[in-house]
Amino acid sequence: MERTNPVKLPEAVLSGIEAVRLSGKTNMLDIQMVQKIAFDMEYFEAVLWIEDNIELYKLGIFAGFEVIEGGDS
Repeated sequence: MERTNPVKLPEAVLSGIEAVRLSGKTNMLDIQMVQKIAFDMEYFEAVLWIEDNIELYKLGIFAGFEVIEGGDS
């Protein structure tokens, strides 16, 4: 099995995704619910990033996420 590198994203986006994951409120593969919960928790950057990068989000669920160096927004 080929190992895939983690998906790089801004820290604010990763914070939102992690907050949803830690909440335990949904399966992280339920993308619409992840976005709804992130919105409700006011992680708007995460909502928009997921909307614009659905395939990268899916890849990141399995390969992991990593903050972009110097990327705080």
